[in-house]
Amino acid sequence: MTRANERHNVDRSQDITQPLDKLHDNERIKAESNYLRGRLHESLAERITGTVLGDDHQLTKFFGTYVQDDRDLRDERRRKMLEPAYEFMIRVRMPAGVCRPEQWRALDELACTRANGTLRLTTRQTFQFHGVLKRDLVATMQGIHDTLLDTLAACGDDNRGVMATPVPEFSATHAAVYPIAKQVSDRLLPRTRAFHEIFLNEQPVYEGHKEGPAVEEEPLYGRTYLPRKFKIGFAIPPVNDVDVFTQDIGFIAIAGADGTLQGFNVAVGGGMGRTDNDTRTYPRLGDVLGFIEPETAADVAEAIVAIQRDFGNRVDRKLARMKYTIDRHGLAWFVDELQERLGWDLAPARHYAFETSQDRYGWTQNADGTWNYTLFVENGRVKDTDDRPMMTGLREIAKVHQGDLRVTPNQNLIVARIPEDRVGEIQALLESHGIVAATEQSTVRRHAMACVAFPTCGMAMAESERYFPAFMTRIEAMLEEVGLGDAPIVMRMTGCNNGCARPYVAEVGFSGRAPGHYNLYLGGGYFGERLAKPYLDNADEATILAHLRPMLAAYAEEREHGEPFGDFLIRKGYVAKVAHGLDFNA
Repeated sequence: MTRANERHNVDRSQDITQPLDKLHDNERIKAESNYLRGRLHESLAERITGTVLGDDHQLTKFFGTYVQDDRDLRDERRRKMLEPAYEFMIRVRMPAGVCRPEQWRALDELACTRANGTLRLTTRQTFQFHGVLKRDLVATMQGIHDTLLDTLAACGDDNRGVMATPVPEFSATHAAVYPIAKQVSDRLLPRTRAFHEIFLNEQPVYEGHKEGPAVEEEPLYGRTYLPRKFKIGFAIPPVNDVDVFTQDIGFIAIAGADGTLQGFNVAVGGGMGRTDNDTRTYPRLGDVLGFIEPETAADVAEAIVAIQRDFGNRVDRKLARMKYTIDRHGLAWFVDELQERLGWDLAPARHYAFETSQDRYGWTQNADGTWNYTLFVENGRVKDTDDRPMMTGLREIAKVHQGDLRVTPNQNLIVARIPEDRVGEIQALLESHGIVAATEQSTVRRHAMACVAFPTCGMAMAESERYFPAFMTRIEAMLEEVGLGDAPIVMRMTGCNNGCARPYVAEVGFSGRAPGHYNLYLGGGYFGERLAKPYLDNADEATILAHLRPMLAAYAEEREHGEPFGDFLIRKGYVAKVAHGLDFNA
C-alpha cells in the first residue's frame, strides 16, 4: 500500500478541516483543568444550584457523568423562573459488558435509592443511571466503586468503554478475547488521580505547576487528552454484535479450527456521529489494515490512540473524530505512521466472515455444559411494569445465580454460565416475572434499538426510547399486511444525529430532527458491513410509513432467497450503495 494509491482519499477530503491556528475552547478547558480537576470540589459543594459551575460540566464527562435536566419540566420551570430540573446521568465502565451477580444487586440498589428506579443497558455494553441528583452524585459514585466497578473514562475525550462479543458459547475464543479487551481498557485509562480525589476522598497528590516544571500525570494523553471521544470493540465472527466497523479501532478475532485465538484483524476509522446540514460530516465504517498477534493488541491500540492524539483536529469538534484524521491524511499515511511507531509491520489480513449482528435469544449451552439465557430488554430499559416486573425478576435471579451477567451490544442481557442443576430454578424465575414472555416478541422488534433521547438527553431533538415501541407496533402490523410476517429486518432510532443506537448501519435507520420528525436512512448491511443512505429528510411518521409500505410489499414479492432487506433496497434501486463515508452525503 502506498500514499499514491490513497491520493484520491486526500483529494476528496480537502475541506474536512481548517488550519490549526485557533483551538476549540474545550482544548483550553482541558489544558487549564489541572488534569481534569477544575473547580469540581467547589462545584459539587455548591448547593444553591443543581448543576456544576462554569467549565466544570465539560470535565464531569471524563468521570462518566453528564449534567442533564428533565426536559418534560423545562418550559414549566422557565415560566416559574426556576432553574431547570437538573440531574445527572452516570455511566459505568465495564469492559465487555461482564458483571458478577453481586455487582448487579449493588447497582440495582443504587438505581432504586439514588437514581430514578431503573437501570439502562446501553449500546456499549454497560449501565447508565438516570435521574441522580447533585446531592447524591458523590455517594452514587462511591457506591459504584464499592462494587469494584467505576465510571472513569466512560465519557469524555478519551478511550471509552471497550466492547467485546459476550457470547459464552464461543467459550475458548471468548475466554481468550475478554482479558485482552480488559487489558486494552486498562492500558488506555487516564492516569490522573482527579477522580479519586473528587469522588473517593483521596488526598490530592498533585498541586499543579505554579513553580517549576509540570508533573506528568498523563504519559499517553497529555494535558489536553484526545481531540474527541474514542471507541474500541472486539468482535468474534460469525457474530458482529459490537458493530466492529463503527469503532475507531475494531479488533476482529481470528480463531483456529479448534477455537483457539490466533490473533486479530485490525480495522480503523469507524464512527457514527454527524451533523445535519453539514456535508463535511458523515458516518464512516472502519478499514481493515492487517493482522496482529494477540499479545500485541494493547500496544497497537495505544499507538493508534497516540496518532489521533497528535494529528486529530483540535479546532472543530465536529471534525475531530479519527475517521476525519484518516480521510484528511489518507489511509496509507496512517498505516505508515502506525507501523513506524510500532517498529514492525502488520501481517496481511486473514479471512473471516460475519453472519449476523444480532443476539441469539433464549437458551443456549456452552462447551463446559453450563447454560445461558439471553433475554430481550426493549431499548435496554430495565424496569418493573404492572404486567412485567423485570427489574424485580433480575434482582431475584442475581441473588441465586452462580455464573455472571453480560450486557450485550444490542441492549439486552445474558444470564450466563448457569450450572446444569440451577437451570430449572432460573427458568422458573424468568417465567414468574414475565421475562420469558418479553423475549417472545417479533423478530423485527427484537432486532430494533433506540437511544434514550427525551426527557433526559440534552442533545435530543425528537423522541426515541419512549416512542419507538409504538412505532414498531405499526411496523409489525404493516409486515403482516404485506405478507412478510416475522421478517428479520434491522431498524434503529436515535433522537438526534449523534448515532448512539448506530442507525447509520441499520437496514432502516432514523435520527430525530424535531419533535415528531426524523431523517430516514435505508440500505445498511444486515450484519453491519455497509452504511445506510439518506432517503428522507425531516419527515413525520405518516410520510415515513407511506414510503416504507410499498418497499416492504415489494420485498415480500420480489426478494431472492435469503436476501436481506438492505440488500434488496440497493438491488432494486431505492437507494445507492454507500461504499465509503465520503459517499454518504453524495
